[in-house]
Amino acid sequence: MNAPQSVPLLPARLAGLVSRLPQWPPSAVLCASLNLLFLPTLDQDTKQRLMGRIVSIQVSDAGLDGRIRLSPFGFLPAPRRAPEVTIRACAWDFYRLARRLEDPDTLFFSRRLSIDGDTELGLLVKNALDAIDWSRLSGRLGPVIERLRRLAERRGAQHKPSA
Repeated sequence: MNAPQSVPLLPARLAGLVSRLPQWPPSAVLCASLNLLFLPTLDQDTKQRLMGRIVSIQVSDAGLDGRIRLSPFGFLPAPRRAPEVTIRACAWDFYRLARRLEDPDTLFFSRRLSIDGDTELGLLVKNALDAIDWSRLSGRLGPVIERLRRLAERRGAQHKPSA
């Protein structure tokens, strides 16, 4: 059996700062991103099944909790509402999922991605996210994501135990 892979986490100082943010800003950024990249890819049936449902996307190493809901106007923040489902992973794993460098099922079964709450809703969101063509991120967000990737890799290399 393979040894568990070391996952780079956000630097503690950055995570501490980000975790103090109120829920609304990260939820608003998440909504804007989903409206731009995700909403156009959803079929009518999926939109109907997601309408009004509260989903929490938690970035565990950053202490972020983006709560969102789909409305007739697109995704909107829902920071004060209890989520029906929570999808949780560290920033590095969300990055790897977005770039299709990691399979969500692999992360789930290795306990690096968790789905709590309404499992059917969680699977609906997971399958819809899995269907996105994330290569569209190569525009203006590409360099930012690449810098974050390098930072995370350096941070991970500093914390690897020596053999």
